[in-house]
Amino acid sequence: MTLKLKTTIAAVALSVSAAASHANTIVDIAVGDDRFSTLVAAVTAAGLADTLSGPGPFTVYAPVNDAFAALPAGTVDTLLKPENKQQLTDVLLYHVDDRKLTADMIPAGSNYFKPLLASERLCITSGADGVMIADGTGEMANVVIANIEADNGVIHVVDKVLLPGTRPTCH
Repeated sequence: MTLKLKTTIAAVALSVSAAASHANTIVDIAVGDDRFSTLVAAVTAAGLADTLSGPGPFTVYAPVNDAFAALPAGTVDTLLKPENKQQLTDVLLYHVDDRKLTADMIPAGSNYFKPLLASERLCITSGADGVMIADGTGEMANVVIANIEADNGVIHVVDKVLLPGTRPTCH
């Protein structure tokens, strides 16, 4: 083996080792996945990136870009305006639990869960068809990818933006 090849192998090993030791927070994972670019923009605009990069633990029900696109026209642009920061923050905090809840930790059946937006509740249903979440509109989001592990919690990818409102029916 040539010295140049040995040096290259050593450099690659060091960079892989450095990457492995780098924290992989919920925010790091979202930033690294194009499906979450709208969520990342919203978290940044709300000033929550540092919080969600913190020690946690957190469970984030993370809507994909298509979920944001399904909102009524202009909703995302309106929420991202500085004067609507509190409303945006409320919507985002409705997607976060201050515990690490993997899908297998969600009890079977329908149960209320308290998100960080403490005045609200989510109804999370776990069953043979997977995990579904009823929000304040009474509509259901589906967990389409569960248990993306982060150093400070877990991400469950959802197909709908969860919106606060009326306490959902949960039975």
